[in-house]
Amino acid sequence: MAGHSKWAQIKRQKAVTDGARARVFARFARLITLEAKKAAGNTNDPGLKAAIERAKKVNMPKENIERAVAKGTSKDASSLEQVTYECYGPGGAAIIVDALTDNRNRTTQELKHLLSKNELELAAPGSALWAFQKHPDGSFTPHEPLTEVDASFEDALSALLSLLDEHDDVQRVFTNARGYETTESDDEA
Repeated sequence: MAGHSKWAQIKRQKAVTDGARARVFARFARLITLEAKKAAGNTNDPGLKAAIERAKKVNMPKENIERAVAKGTSKDASSLEQVTYECYGPGGAAIIVDALTDNRNRTTQELKHLLSKNELELAAPGSALWAFQKHPDGSFTPHEPLTEVDASFEDALSALLSLLDEHDDVQRVFTNARGYETTESDDEA
């Protein structure tokens, strides 16, 4: 049975799952760093506490959480900022992209490029937010009625949501399309 190594197959599968976990942990580390900076390291602050709880739900190691808090409270902490982008996807579905970036211009241009490859563009601020209700934890839920996406657009919408989700700066993606409204990148792993 030349060429059939069980270890090689396990190694490839482990690399894929480890890569996905690392991406999720990196997103939470950035979020915790931002919240720690806002709270000046006070772990009893509601925003920081919520970010830590969400990280624990995806089994982020305690050392990584502590390192992210320390990075947010250090004097040379990078200037991370939270940015919300809006667009309309295939089938007219409203999409909200919640991003955390150290360079707003770079992230905006990268998202514009990603959308233009799918023949879409960013919408003006507030043009898609009307379809959502914002919660204190920063999440969005779509207002009823949800947008029905035609079957011919379903694959394009799924592909777009996964492309947005894979972007390093994107924290969460929300849409008002029926069947897709709970797309959040932090629920993976």
